[in-house]
Amino acid sequence: MSAPETPAAPLAFATRQLHAGARGFDAHGARTTPIYLTAGFEFDDIGDGESRFADPDTGYSYTRVGNPTAAAAERRIADLEGGIGALLVGSGQAATSTALLTILEAGDHVVAASAIYEGTRELLRSDLGRLGITTDFVDDPRDPAAWEAAIGPRTRALVAESIANPRGGVLDIPAVADIAHRRGIPLVIDSTLATPYLLRPLELGADIVVHSASKFLSGHGSALGGVIVDAGRFAWAAAPGRYRQIAGETGPDGLTFVERSGPRAFLDAARRVAMRFGPSPSPLNAFLLLQGIETLSLRVERQSQTAGVLATWLESRPEVSGVDYSGLPSHPDHDLAERLLPRGQGALFSFTLAGGRAAAEAFTRAVRLFTPMTHLGDVRSLVLHPATTTHAHRTDDDLRRIGVGPGLLRLSVGLEDAADLVADLERGLHAARRVAGVAVREAVPA
Repeated sequence: MSAPETPAAPLAFATRQLHAGARGFDAHGARTTPIYLTAGFEFDDIGDGESRFADPDTGYSYTRVGNPTAAAAERRIADLEGGIGALLVGSGQAATSTALLTILEAGDHVVAASAIYEGTRELLRSDLGRLGITTDFVDDPRDPAAWEAAIGPRTRALVAESIANPRGGVLDIPAVADIAHRRGIPLVIDSTLATPYLLRPLELGADIVVHSASKFLSGHGSALGGVIVDAGRFAWAAAPGRYRQIAGETGPDGLTFVERSGPRAFLDAARRVAMRFGPSPSPLNAFLLLQGIETLSLRVERQSQTAGVLATWLESRPEVSGVDYSGLPSHPDHDLAERLLPRGQGALFSFTLAGGRAAAEAFTRAVRLFTPMTHLGDVRSLVLHPATTTHAHRTDDDLRRIGVGPGLLRLSVGLEDAADLVADLERGLHAARRVAGVAVREAVPA
């Protein structure tokens, strides 16, 4: 009698980002995931078509519902995040809206951190507001009492970011998850800036994670995508009538999603929402996302290290009045960053020039390696002026309250050599000094 086989040790993150969910589904044995660039798929007969429509797991019918290339990306991201499954959609904003529209209905209420991506804030405040869904924002996400006080009888979701855009605040996910679960509410985390390499919210108590896959997951800035990952643990049916789309409404078979799909109830309901609203990912973009994920850990580790070098250097400069990076001891969330982000604090941070908008304009005109644009997570370094772009609709009082001043610039650090990036920042600071009327103390090469 042979000895029992020893269970294999869990594979490391760097191995899984190459291999997870990648094999055994292509009839021709392609090692790289093929691009199934097709709108629809042939049925063998009427019965085959009937079964695929009744249960997408039996086969593909239409790319708006599912596609083998997208499915491969879903499997890999779910593995890296530690979820039971994932849903790939056309953009990060589509991921957030699909996740929330799966949970919410008119009359519901959301509690969200105020330090959140402006597109998400406007989706909650304006777009969902027009549908009869209200939102209250927590100004101090580190205050448990503030979260508790904002929750009401119709609150159906708590929403926050693991690392906030643009000032880099770090969320105490376990603390907020405890509050959410005591009240029977799911916690939805946008973890775009952290990526599963630096932090996995589902392991810390979050229920649903969303990403703009266009950013660090892809890394190359070539394609749009978004993804929703579900932990599969939330008890959607625990409070009757609370989550009707998932646990109340029945389908043609007389079953709810909870009864039909069990732990995958949320994901299957979300796929129905995405199918009807139509934020389908291109199979080509799904392929490009898979290519980017293969180097995720290498890129994010290097980018985080370089971001720490640049943030430390900028903090020492007289032209800079403040640096917002949780890797610095001066950041108010540095303790959380050390506890929750031991692999690195990410590649995005902001800093404020003492010379205000004029200095910021001069800086962005002078730099050569930092590209002024509204993207982030690229292999190339980027710079953005939030007050005139992402936050342009905010009032001056709003901007002052959230710390986005006229001199604040957001950096997304790429893979260039750190010394070259420091030299480029020096070039920008030289231009800012001249505009601000500060004496130039050293020559900067062109």
